[in-house]
Amino acid sequence: MHKLLRQILKTGILPRRSYDHQGPRCDTETVRPSLAAELGRALAVRHVDTGSCNGCELEIQATGNALYNLAAIGVRLVASPRHADILLVTGPVARAMVDPLRMAYDAVPDPKRVVALGDCACGCGVYTANYATVGRVARVVPVDLAIPGCPPSPDTICEAFATLIRS
Repeated sequence: MHKLLRQILKTGILPRRSYDHQGPRCDTETVRPSLAAELGRALAVRHVDTGSCNGCELEIQATGNALYNLAAIGVRLVASPRHADILLVTGPVARAMVDPLRMAYDAVPDPKRVVALGDCACGCGVYTANYATVGRVARVVPVDLAIPGCPPSPDTICEAFATLIRS
């Protein structure tokens, strides 16, 4: 315990992480340039799990901790799709989740965006050709942004949302 406290005192307070990475980490080609004008600078996100292994959910929860602090750039999770600007979908779409995903998509007010998070949601990952899944999210609802990774790191998630706000 004392060793940890000495390390904290020695390191001090680090500057806030910058999300200006220019590397191609997410597919933002389909995001319209007028997104910031339509949605403003703050984004309300509704998360829908359509059958994932919960790896992506753990990374989403990590974006809310003090290290990544996704709320500092104006992104917050909401409890209802009626209050959301963006639908964040994780996992391959299970057959039982097709109708709930469509209902959540229909409940999001216009202008709405869909973000597919993780390899399973983007291209179905390890759950390809499974009798219990329909496949990737784009087969059910239109996807505006795909964030690859199994699971994507909190840095990647924060950078993708920062890209959405900047574009």
